[in-house]
Amino acid sequence: MIHRAPFGSLERFEGILIEHFGGKFPLWLSPVQVKILAVSDKFNDYAQKISSELKSNNIRVDLDLSSNTVSYKIREAQLQKVPYVIVVGEREEKAGTVTVRDRLGKQFTEKAPAFLEKVLQQISERSLN
Repeated sequence: MIHRAPFGSLERFEGILIEHFGGKFPLWLSPVQVKILAVSDKFNDYAQKISSELKSNNIRVDLDLSSNTVSYKIREAQLQKVPYVIVVGEREEKAGTVTVRDRLGKQFTEKAPAFLEKVLQQISERSLN
């Protein structure tokens, strides 16, 4: 519990939230709600398209187009405690889908609009899960 005088009430509240959630904020409160990773440079355009669709719906997105390996990018996203990580490659681009990995490690593939609706619903519900 933070109880020092230099912290104001807002800072104490933020400290309590960080301590309570262990950095794993609920989706609606998370600074980065979705992180998008491209398998290679060939799929950067598709990743940017998905990113712009999500951003146009006020979802906080981080787009990683670096040349690091996919496993490294996924590990970095896990360390940052991002609720959803989208990985796009050739299969996803051809099918118009996204492969999503949640914070618990579950992985699923679905159409981009369906994922968008799912995220928007979870944000509007403001659940603590």
